[in-house]
Amino acid sequence: MGIRFLKIAAIYLFVGALLGGYMGATENFALAPVHAHLALLGWASLALAGLIYHLYPAAALTPLARIHFWLHNIGLPFFMLALGLVLTGHTAAVPIVSISAASVIIGLAAFTANVLMNVKANNQEEAGRRTPL
Repeated sequence: MGIRFLKIAAIYLFVGALLGGYMGATENFALAPVHAHLALLGWASLALAGLIYHLYPAAALTPLARIHFWLHNIGLPFFMLALGLVLTGHTAAVPIVSISAASVIIGLAAFTANVLMNVKANNQEEAGRRTPL
């Protein structure tokens, strides 16, 4: 599961960079919030989740990890497309922004619950904390 998160994070990085390059070339920064969300919710958040799932495979094997993956990655593309439409004056897309953002947030709630329940210190980390100075 961790590798799947890392691979899709790399795609979001590339798409965000393309959008940033387009905005710079056209000197039109109306879509800057989309660019920022792609970077943070796409690249950074998914890459960090991928690393966490890679380092803590027990968390990666839970239904919460699958819920996180699918809600985040179904919601985020619709969120970004709809947000882009709203930012360019197509206010009819506001409900899509709300629904798709809620999907991402519920996915992030699943991730948070998964980390709190299933990411535990391993024996070496615990031993390191108990080492006297």
